[in-house]
Amino acid sequence: FPLDTAKVRLQIQGEAKPVRSITVVQYKGVFGTLATMVKTEGPSSLYNGLVAGLQRQTSFASIRIGLYDSVKQFYSSKGSDSTSILTRLLAGCTTGAMAVTCAQPTDVVKVRFQAHVTLMDGGKKYNGTVNAYKTIAKEEGVRGLWKGALPNITRNAIVNCGELVTYDLIKEALIKYHLMTGNFPRHFVAAFGAGFCATVVASPVDVVKTRYMNSAPG
Repeated sequence: FPLDTAKVRLQIQGEAKPVRSITVVQYKGVFGTLATMVKTEGPSSLYNGLVAGLQRQTSFASIRIGLYDSVKQFYSSKGSDSTSILTRLLAGCTTGAMAVTCAQPTDVVKVRFQAHVTLMDGGKKYNGTVNAYKTIAKEEGVRGLWKGALPNITRNAIVNCGELVTYDLIKEALIKYHLMTGNFPRHFVAAFGAGFCATVVASPVDVVKTRYMNSAPG
C-alpha cells in the first residue's frame, strides 16, 4: 500500500500551479517519495486511504476473479475442452469492466486520501472514509463517485490483455529454448515479466485515471 500511495503522489505531481504562499513538496522517485512523506507528514501518511483501499480490493477482486470462470464459459464454444487466448482476453476485460463499475467509488476515495497532503492547509480534507463518500456525493453529485471510470476500465483492459498475452509468450519462450527447468521458476519469471510489461503499457492511462479521480469539479 505505501508503494501505491507513492505512485499516486508521483502521478499527480505538477498537475496544478501552486499558490505563491504555499510551498509544494517535491517528490523524486519511489523511495524518495516515501522518505519525503515520512519526513514531512509522518509514517501514517503512507497508509492514507487504507480503509478505502481494502474496500476497493475486496469488492474489485471478488467480482473480477469470482465471475471470471463463469464469463469464460459464456464466451467459450459449447463442447470445447480448451480455452483460447481470445476467450480469456474477453473474459478478463468483461469481468474487469464489471468490477471497476462496481468498485469505482472506493477507488476514487482511496486516491483522494492518498493524494491529499495534510501540511498544505493544516487540516484534513475528509473526516473518515464514510464522510468522504458523503462529501463527494454532496459536493460533486453521485456521478462524482464514478469520476474517471472510463480511464479506469481502459487501464484494466490493457493490464488484463497485457498480462495474459505476455505471460503466455514468455512462458512459451522459456520452454521452447530450455532456459529454465522447473515449473515454479518458470511461472515466477513469466509472471514478473507479464506484470512489468503490462504496467509499462498501462502507465499513461493510469496517470490519466488518477488525475481524473483527484480533479476538482468541472
